[in-house]
Amino acid sequence: MTSIPFISFDAGEKLLDWINLTDALAQGHTRPKAQIGDTFLYRDPDTLLSRAAWIDGMGIAVKSATIFPRNVDSGRPNINGGVNLYSDTDGTLEAIIDFHLVTKWKTAGDSLLSARRLARPDATRILLVGAGTVAQSLHAAYSAAFPNASFTVWSRTQASADVFAEKMPNVAVAADLETAVGGAEIIGSATMTTEPVIKGAWLQEGQHIDLIGAYRPDMREVDDEALRRARLFVDSFDTTLDHIGEIKIPLESGAITREHIIADYYDLDAFKRTSDSEITICKNGGGAHLDLMTSRYILDQWHNAAS
Repeated sequence: MTSIPFISFDAGEKLLDWINLTDALAQGHTRPKAQIGDTFLYRDPDTLLSRAAWIDGMGIAVKSATIFPRNVDSGRPNINGGVNLYSDTDGTLEAIIDFHLVTKWKTAGDSLLSARRLARPDATRILLVGAGTVAQSLHAAYSAAFPNASFTVWSRTQASADVFAEKMPNVAVAADLETAVGGAEIIGSATMTTEPVIKGAWLQEGQHIDLIGAYRPDMREVDDEALRRARLFVDSFDTTLDHIGEIKIPLESGAITREHIIADYYDLDAFKRTSDSEITICKNGGGAHLDLMTSRYILDQWHNAAS
C-alpha cells in the first residue's frame, strides 16, 4: 500500500515558484468550471470552515480551517487546518497538504495572476496597503514578476509598517496613504477594513490595483469612484458578486452595474490592457477552486522533486 504524502509548510515552500504557480492557475481555468461549496460548523467562539471544490479532470480538494480565537491567549495559532486532495479518477486520497502553505500561495498567486496580465510590464513602483502576513506574501509574489520594482508599505499602525520594512528587502514606509497611492504603479491592498481606505480621486493613469483584503459582505477597501474610474475584473463571479462588500455593496446601491465588471478568470483572454493610461482593478475573492488548483500544483512539484 502506497503511503499518502503529508506536505508540510517548510517541505512544500522550497519547491514552489510564483511564476509557475500563476501559469498553473491560468491552465486550471481552461478546464471545466469548478463546482464549489462551503460549510460552517460553530461552537462559540470556535468555527470549523470547510471549502470543497471539484474540477473535472483535476480532482477534488476539501480545505478545512479551524478557527479557535482563544488559542492566542496561550501563544498558539488561532487558525489551523489542512487540505485533503483526492483523485479525479477514483476518489482516493492523494495527499494532505498544510493549510497555511496552500493559503499563502493561493492568495498571493491569485492576485499575481491578475497583475501579470493587467499591470504595465515595466512597472517599478509597488505599494502594499497593509503590513500583515498577506502583504509579506504579496511582496514575494510581485518581486518574482517585477524584479526591478521597489516597494512602499502603508499601515494604519505605523509600528506595523516599520516592522514590515525591517523584515522585508527593498521596502520604504509611507507616512501618508494619498501620497503613496499617487506615486505607485501597482497597488496591492490587504487590509481588514470595512470602510474604504483608497479613494478613487487619488488614482493615477496607468495604475493597476489588486484588492485582496475584503472577504465579508460588509468589507470594502476602495470607494465607488475608484471602481467607476477603473476597468474592473474579478477572479470569480461566483465568489465575489453576491458575497463580498467590495462588489456587492456598489452593485446593490447602483454605483456600478453588472456590465461594469468585464471578466473573471474563466475568460482570461479578456485580462489585458487596452491602453497604457487606463486604470485596472481586480478583486481577489479566493475560492475553493483556487485552493484545488494550488494544491494540485504543490503535489505535482512534490512528485517532480521525488522523481
